[in-house]
Amino acid sequence: MQAQVRLVTRSGSGPDRPGIERVALDAGRTEELAEALAGADTVFNAAMTAYHTWPETMPPLFASILAATERAGADYVMLGNLYAYRQSTGPVSERTPLLPHTRKGKVRAELWRQAEQAHRDGRLRVTEVRAGQYLGRGAVSEFTLLVAPRVREGELALVHGNPDAVHAFSFVGDVVCALVAVSRDERTWGRAWNAPVIAATVREAAEALAELHGAPEPWLESLTERDMTLLSLSEPLWREFIETTYMSDRPFQVDDSDIRDTFGLKSSTLHEALAV
Repeated sequence: MQAQVRLVTRSGSGPDRPGIERVALDAGRTEELAEALAGADTVFNAAMTAYHTWPETMPPLFASILAATERAGADYVMLGNLYAYRQSTGPVSERTPLLPHTRKGKVRAELWRQAEQAHRDGRLRVTEVRAGQYLGRGAVSEFTLLVAPRVREGELALVHGNPDAVHAFSFVGDVVCALVAVSRDERTWGRAWNAPVIAATVREAAEALAELHGAPEPWLESLTERDMTLLSLSEPLWREFIETTYMSDRPFQVDDSDIRDTFGLKSSTLHEALAV
């Protein structure tokens, strides 16, 4: 039986396909959102506000979505990221304590804690899938914004952090599979899951992308903190990148064995993630 999907966005945009109903709605309007969620079995929260406004805008938005999901009597699946983990000498797993030291990391940790508490209180069933830096069609990440366009054109690409440090990338298709898998299994609830990741350096990703597009060998240079500070004078996005440098200037490894072993999932290859 094909699942019926109700896609809620502020603009009502989204794929025009059978089985998908698009709804234009501000998810911060809890009463209206609860009406839109009526009859749902599972609510997937993949919402995100403007990057530089997270501390002010994410908590009330997620509180509204959580409350509306509870009223609808649905299960709640959050899409999160890795910001709440601190840098570690080894891979971070779901058992790594959430001890964030950045603004955005603290926001992500608190959003999960609020949802987890609702689960513990028996108000609804909750889980979270934590993804790395996105690759794939429509993905928005440092790599897709800063590096990929320049590599395809054979131009200098400025990299945030060390281009030779191992990074945790996530292919959007793998993340979608993870979200669906956790929503359909009784072992899921009350905990978070690291999505399958592709462990690679920015240079390796750039070289794979250049090979796919017949571009010359990538020319990469690291941005300095001074560079980003100057750039942030005209674009606040750059200021936000500065606090996540700890994830980019040295290896940041992620243990995704729980989701692989429990659900039989695996990550796509770097070439597969970049080819779409």
